[in-house]
Amino acid sequence: MNRTVSDSDSGDTGRPSLAVDIGGVQMRNPVMVASGTFGYGPEYADLVDLNTLGAIVVKGILSEPWPGNPVPRLVEVPGGLINAIGLQNPGVDGFVSTYMPFLRRYDVPVIVNIWGRTVDEYGEVAARFDDVEGIAGLELNISCPNIKEGGHIFGTDPAVTAEVVRVCRRASRLPLIPKLAPNVSDIGLFARICETEGADAISLINSIPAMAIDVETRRPVLANKFGGLTGPAVHAVAVKLVWQAAQAVSIPIIGMGGIVSGNDALEFLLAGASAVAVGSANFTDPSTAGRVIDAIRDYLNRHDIDDVNTLVGSVDMS
Repeated sequence: MNRTVSDSDSGDTGRPSLAVDIGGVQMRNPVMVASGTFGYGPEYADLVDLNTLGAIVVKGILSEPWPGNPVPRLVEVPGGLINAIGLQNPGVDGFVSTYMPFLRRYDVPVIVNIWGRTVDEYGEVAARFDDVEGIAGLELNISCPNIKEGGHIFGTDPAVTAEVVRVCRRASRLPLIPKLAPNVSDIGLFARICETEGADAISLINSIPAMAIDVETRRPVLANKFGGLTGPAVHAVAVKLVWQAAQAVSIPIIGMGGIVSGNDALEFLLAGASAVAVGSANFTDPSTAGRVIDAIRDYLNRHDIDDVNTLVGSVDMS
């Protein structure tokens, strides 16, 4: 059984309505926590009321346990972080046995971020989650810039993007949400490819390929040499790409990149996103997602708007 949640499930039946439908995933509000920034749920459960979130997107899962990259794997830079964790994870069986019993205790949709070293492996992982109780959807990590096995080629080659989504669509009945790379010449093209191949929604942006150098040693700071830039430094780029993607597709969009306040999230909604994901801010202030939810509600009240969905794509570009 796939778990979904609405306003009425949570007891929040008043106005304004914050409930959204993201490709079949019913959420009580449009604020998720982004994959790779919230662990698998237990890591934040003492700091955040998980039931208040729109959804939890767990850290990327491969078919088998994966050690990730060597350390150092994270470096602070002005306006954000560069990470090269390398998708360390316990594999499908380890995640299901260790973390799903905990997550099933909460009334919040669980979206599993999945990846593969080959196209076929994406399909294998998708299929293995298809009948797992409590999984609401799958986010396809086709654009991680800091793994050498396949790297970000899945998300920057139109033909390969199409093939990954097609294979996963055949393998799973769950809602599919490909996560798009920012470093492409035409984000609308990739969004349309995902929609054509059966994606139920898309999420963007993934982190931006980046590098930091230690000027004293004259060597890259990260053991992996390169990583992915996240945080406020990428926010304006992400807003523009979300707007462009929204012009190209009719499926829902999840916007992410540098959200630290309600205004950041509202920008994404106005640009065309139906939901947002809080990422790097979880590391510095775990209360961020909750504050963003409250800020969206306050905005709707101040502007006498009954339904958050009416905000989506309402930016005036004249």
